[in-house]
Amino acid sequence: MSAQDYLTDLFSLEGRVALVTGGSSGIGKAIATALAKAGAKVVVVARGREALAATVTGLTGQGCQAAWVSADLGSRDGIRAGAEAAAEAFGEPDILVSSAGINLRPPMGEIDESVWDTTMTVNLESPFLLGQRFGPGMAERGFGRIIHVTSQQAHRAFVQSGAYGVSKGALESLARSQAEAWSPHGVTCNTLVPGFVMTPLNERLASDPEQVAALAARTMTGRNGLAEDFAGAAVFLASRASAYVTGQSIFVDGGLSVH
Repeated sequence: MSAQDYLTDLFSLEGRVALVTGGSSGIGKAIATALAKAGAKVVVVARGREALAATVTGLTGQGCQAAWVSADLGSRDGIRAGAEAAAEAFGEPDILVSSAGINLRPPMGEIDESVWDTTMTVNLESPFLLGQRFGPGMAERGFGRIIHVTSQQAHRAFVQSGAYGVSKGALESLARSQAEAWSPHGVTCNTLVPGFVMTPLNERLASDPEQVAALAARTMTGRNGLAEDFAGAAVFLASRASAYVTGQSIFVDGGLSVH
């Protein structure tokens, strides 16, 4: 077997179907692109139609198979409707990536029920409901990959973690519960933990050059993250190569968390 054949056998996603929420921008878009280039048919789910259409046009223009679904992940009905529409594109997904997130972080004393409910619905309930919809089918078929994008705030509190940090900490626990339930049936579930990445979600911090420089200095690599830094880890966790990796938090943060 040639080196190319070996790598293809280990990492190829040919014949797989992937659903990526938040896949029209930031880390989600980078992951959707990586999975598509590795051979998966990718359905991108988010709210904004223009960004969704542009993402899919870019992928299909590179010879990838991709489709998009506009869905409101801030309500249970919207999540369920988005899931069904996504499954119609290429069939039931083998790979589920929850990257959609909302970053509302007022001071703790100013968090009202609206901020709490919206944060929990998008960041936690959507991954839960999508897992409930697709996880059992993956287990029945004997193969599945569930990947959640979490946050440093899932592990430590800083810069007003608030409800956001709570939602991401709970998402880490959800990953372990899903792994416990479905890993005996060939379905792994893991989380990707970013450092500071220059994405629209971090627009508030990104507008402060001093804070951006300070965050870069906290890493071991001396720079902040790029969305593209998640491509390799995502393909690994989505592929056959990660069959014995489950219930884990994979930090893609330039060493920020251990520096």
